[in-house]
Amino acid sequence: MTWAIAMAWFYVLLWPLMGIHPDGTLTFKNSLIVWGWVVGLSGAVLILRQLNETGMFNAITTPVANVRAAANRGIDTVPVWLWWGIGFAATFALPFFTGRYVQDVAINVMIYICLGLGLNIVVGLCGLLDLGFIAFYGVGAYTYGLLSIHYAMPFWICLPFAAMTAALAGCIIGYPTLRMRGDYLAIVTLGFGEIVRLLLNNWMQLTNGPNGILGIKAPGLYYFSFANGFSLEHIWLKKLTYMYYVILGLMVLTIIAVHRLNFSRVGRAWEAIREDETAAELMGVNTFKLKLLAYAMGATFGGLAGAFFAARMRFVSPESFTFLESAMVLAMVVLGGMGSIPGIMLGALALVALPEVFREFELYRMLAFGGAMTVMMIFKPKGLWPAKRFGTRSDDND
Repeated sequence: MTWAIAMAWFYVLLWPLMGIHPDGTLTFKNSLIVWGWVVGLSGAVLILRQLNETGMFNAITTPVANVRAAANRGIDTVPVWLWWGIGFAATFALPFFTGRYVQDVAINVMIYICLGLGLNIVVGLCGLLDLGFIAFYGVGAYTYGLLSIHYAMPFWICLPFAAMTAALAGCIIGYPTLRMRGDYLAIVTLGFGEIVRLLLNNWMQLTNGPNGILGIKAPGLYYFSFANGFSLEHIWLKKLTYMYYVILGLMVLTIIAVHRLNFSRVGRAWEAIREDETAAELMGVNTFKLKLLAYAMGATFGGLAGAFFAARMRFVSPESFTFLESAMVLAMVVLGGMGSIPGIMLGALALVALPEVFREFELYRMLAFGGAMTVMMIFKPKGLWPAKRFGTRSDDND
């Protein structure tokens, strides 16, 4: 019965997307074909699951489960640092074996990993729902854009300024929301994100409004040259391959920083606030300062990613920092697993790289988001790669 209701709701959502055309005509054929495929496949999966529960496939599933358990035991014997090293080496070598398109997608994935890890501090570790996180991304991007255009400051010097400006914005949004929880906190952060976007859009003297800021400098690098004696040369990192390694460095820095924070006393205090804020306060945790610190630290990594985004595009405008971007970063955190660094990397890879693979279905991406989130909440409520330390919030038991 639940499956039938879900399929009926799916068609209610699918038909407006495929059956209503720009000229006002209404059709049912295409939507019914897609709906029929989904019903058939999901029905087949449901039947196989029911048969599996009766033990019909034990002759197949039991040996497969034994092989899987043996493989997991073998994987567990490999040190974690070795897996990270293999992953880093593969990521580092990617530009040597791929073209411009793959590198461009990989850069987008790494930008969203930085954003997801920043939001993970607020949502995953401290348990504060933030729907306006993309505002810090915009603050970092505009900080570098303005400093580059008006003061000709180099990218590497502007990075800490972008981080500090975003952290200050995080404190500004964090301070009035310290006494809020749940839905009220989500509404306030959503409003903050829209306020920042409207400021960027309407403050013509500072941000050039909807026209944006054009002509932002790419990162540069000095190096020693011995071609004609000893000299110090400068190179602009405009090539996509160079930008790839810049964001790779920022991503590694973000991963290390978030990992260190997660397993520090501050990280434990954030998790205590996430599990039960009242109990944490009674145990001596200064919830005021730590929640404010969570907003500031999360915004810092968002600001760093924003500065790189401005340097890569050499142009920023308010259209790049809409609520849809905040929702996408939040979806990556929830889909991957709140509080889990590998999970968030998987979530970013799934929501950025997979739409490129299925580019023909780009118009239905939001429908896919909703469907994926619903399926995740049913089958894996803690995400693709859940965090090892994650309890149950006291509010969830009410």
